[in-house]
Amino acid sequence: MSAMLVNFELRILMTSTNRYLILFLFLIVSTVTNAQGVSVADTIKIPHNYKPKFERQLRHEAIDKEQKAILGSDGKADNLFAPSKDNEVNFVITQSLVKKVDAIQYLIETDKDFDHRLKVWYLSGMENVLKYFRQNWKLRSDRKINPSNLPSIITAYEESVKKDRNGESIENIVSALPYDAGMNIVNATIFDKNIGFIPANQNLVLKYCLLYPEKTLSTLNINPGMPFADSLVRVVSKIYPRQLYDYAQSSNKLGAVIRNIQDDDFIKTVVKMARSKDGQQYFPFLDNIIRGKLTLEEIDAAKNDSLLYYRLLVKTQIEYSERAINKDTVFEYKTLRDRLERKAKENFVNIINGLHNENAEFRFRSIQPLTPQELFYLAVSTDGSMYTSSFVKGVYPLMMKKINNRGDSLLMSLRFDKYRKFIKMAAGFNMLSNFLNTFPPQKDAGDESDAEKLMKAFVGKLEQGNGLEDGVDVADSYASIVETIKPLANQMLKNIQDNYQRNEKTGIKRGMAIYNILNKLFLSADSSSKIDLTKELGIPPVYEVPFKALANDSGRVIIQVFIYGDKDGIGVFPGILNLFGNANWKTDRSNPQWITISSLKGKPVSIYLNRPLPEETNEDAKAQEALCKFLKDNKLYPTVTINRGHSYNAPYTIEQMFSTSKIVFMGSCGGYRSIHDILEKAPDAHIVGTKQIADAPVNNPFLKLLGEKLREGSGIEWIPFWKELGKMATDKIFEDYVPPYKNLGALFIKAYKIAMEE
Repeated sequence: MSAMLVNFELRILMTSTNRYLILFLFLIVSTVTNAQGVSVADTIKIPHNYKPKFERQLRHEAIDKEQKAILGSDGKADNLFAPSKDNEVNFVITQSLVKKVDAIQYLIETDKDFDHRLKVWYLSGMENVLKYFRQNWKLRSDRKINPSNLPSIITAYEESVKKDRNGESIENIVSALPYDAGMNIVNATIFDKNIGFIPANQNLVLKYCLLYPEKTLSTLNINPGMPFADSLVRVVSKIYPRQLYDYAQSSNKLGAVIRNIQDDDFIKTVVKMARSKDGQQYFPFLDNIIRGKLTLEEIDAAKNDSLLYYRLLVKTQIEYSERAINKDTVFEYKTLRDRLERKAKENFVNIINGLHNENAEFRFRSIQPLTPQELFYLAVSTDGSMYTSSFVKGVYPLMMKKINNRGDSLLMSLRFDKYRKFIKMAAGFNMLSNFLNTFPPQKDAGDESDAEKLMKAFVGKLEQGNGLEDGVDVADSYASIVETIKPLANQMLKNIQDNYQRNEKTGIKRGMAIYNILNKLFLSADSSSKIDLTKELGIPPVYEVPFKALANDSGRVIIQVFIYGDKDGIGVFPGILNLFGNANWKTDRSNPQWITISSLKGKPVSIYLNRPLPEETNEDAKAQEALCKFLKDNKLYPTVTINRGHSYNAPYTIEQMFSTSKIVFMGSCGGYRSIHDILEKAPDAHIVGTKQIADAPVNNPFLKLLGEKLREGSGIEWIPFWKELGKMATDKIFEDYVPPYKNLGALFIKAYKIAMEE
C-alpha cells in the first residue's frame, strides 16, 4: 500500500452474526495552510519607480487584470475581496491577493538567474493560478475552491517556483494543501514536467476519493494506474456494489484491477455476477449470495419462470425486512425492492388490469397460485398502477381468503413490512373497514383492540428514518377515511395531535413539522375549522378552490381544453360542444384552429378548445400551439386545464399548459400517475386523474358540472362536488378517478420542504 494512505483507515468488522459492517473512515489530510512560514515575498519592498520590462508588460497586465477581477467577483467593485463574513479573514485574503502577488511578480521579473523565457513562464503560471481561482471559488460543485485558502495557494505557488527552478520536487508542497488548493496549483499548467507532479497529482486523486467516496470508482476509471487503486476498490466495493458491478464489466485498467482481486469473496462474487449474462437477475439477492444463504444455481432455477422468480423476490424481501428491524445492513436492498415492483407490475398487475373487461375467472387466473404474502406485495409494490377492480375483485379477496380472513395474521407473517402502504391502499379502495374487521375484538371492555393499536401505530413515529414515504401514506389515506369511517378519522386526528405534542416535548424538529402539517391538512377537511393552509403551511387549500382564485382581474374564468386529432379525439369533440348547447352558453366557431364557448348568463366563463385536426399532418399540435399563443398574447391565462387524449398525449399537454392552472383534469388513461409532473409545471394545481380507463361517461359530466358551477359564481368544494359528479357519472370507471383532496401526499411533501427550508 502506498505511503500516501497513512491517513486513510479502513476497518472491516465482523459481528456476532458473521455479517460485514463497513466502517469507512475518511480521515482527510490535515490542512497546513499556515505551515509555510514567512516567504521572501512577504518581506520584499517594491521600489517606487519600479517598472517591468516592456517585452513582459503584457504578462504583468494579465496578472493585474485577474487581481482586479477577483476583487470584484464578490459583487463589489472595490479594493477589498470579501468572500467571508469575517472582516479580519477578508483583510488577510486581500493582502495576499494584492501585495503578495505584486511582490511575486517583482521577484520573478527581477530575478537575475531567469532568462526571458522562464520569466514569462512563471508569470504565466501566476496568471493561471489566479484565473483558476476566480473561475472556481463561487462554484457549487466538487471543483469549488474555498476562498480562505487563497493565501495558502499563493504562498504554495511561490514555494513551488523555487523548487521547480532548482529541479526539485513540488510533491510535498502540494501534498500539504487541502484538495481544492492543491488542484489550484497543479492547474497552473507549468509544473507538468516537474519530478513531483505525477505523485502530487496522484495524492490529489486520493484526496478527492476520500472527500467524495461515491465518485471513487468513476475517478479511478478516468485516472488509470493509481498505486492505491486496489485499496480503494476494496473499500468502496461494499458501499457501492452496483458501481463495482458496472465497472467490473469494463475492459479497461480499472476493470482489470477489480477482476484481479482474488482474496475478497465479496468482490469475487460481484465479478462473477458481472461476467454472467444474467447478472442483473442475480443482483437483488446479492446479500444472501454473499452470506451463503442462496446460490447462483438456485437463482438460475427460478429466473426464467415468472412465478418462481417473483416468489423468490418476495421470500427475500421478507427476510431482508426482518433483518432491517434488527438494524442489520443489507446490500442492495433498494435493488431488490425495485425489481420486486417491476416484476409485480409486468408479470401480474399489468395483465389483470388489461383484462378488466373479461370474466373474473379468466382475468385473475395468473394470480391464483400466489400466497397471501405474495399477493400483499403485489398490491403494495404497484400502488398507483393497480385498477380499483383489480384490487377489490381480485387481489384483496383472494389474499384474505388464503389467510383465512385474518388481517392480523397476514401482517404478523410479514413483520408489518409496508403495512402503512397497504392501509393507505385499502382506505383508497374503500376496503379498510373490511380489513380492520378481520382483526380479533378487544379482550376486555375498555382495552384497545388490535385494530385500534394498528391504526395508532399507523400514525406513530413518522419522524423516524430519513424519508417521507410513511408520512405521505398517512396523508393520502385520511381523505378516504374521513369520508367512509368518520370515527376512525377522528381518532387519527387525535393521534396526530398526541404525536405532535410528543415531538414538541423532545424538541424533534422533523417530527414537529410532520405532525403539524398532517394536523393542519386533516383539520382543513372540516370547512368549519377555517384553516388557512396558505397562511399556515404555505400551500394552497386542499378541499376547495375559491371562485376568486380562478377568475382573472376582469372577473372572467378561462378554461383551456387540449384535444388530439386521433379517431377518439375526433369522435368525442361533438359531444363536448353539445354539453354547452343551451341558452346559458354561446359557441364561436369562426377560428379554423379553435372554438370558443362563452357564458351568456351568470359569471363570465370562457372555454377554449383546439379543434382535433388530423394528427397525421401534425395539425392538432399546430392548433394547440396557435391557441396557446393567442391566450398568452391576449393575457387570457387559463386557471383550468382539461386534457382529453390518450396517455401518450399527456406529456404534451403538461408541457404546454399554463403555470396559472389551479384545476387540472387529466382525462387520459392513467392520468393519476402524472401528478408530480403537473405540480412541477403548476405548483398550486388541484389535480383530477384516473388510475384506470378515462372516458367520456366521466370526462363529459366533469366538464359540464365544472362549467356550470363556475358560471354560477361558485367555488369548487371538492367533497360535495365529487358526490354530485358521482350521481352524474354512472359508469363504473368513475371508481378509479381520484379527486384532488385524495392527493394529499404531494402537498404534504411540498409543505414539509417549506417547513424544513429544504
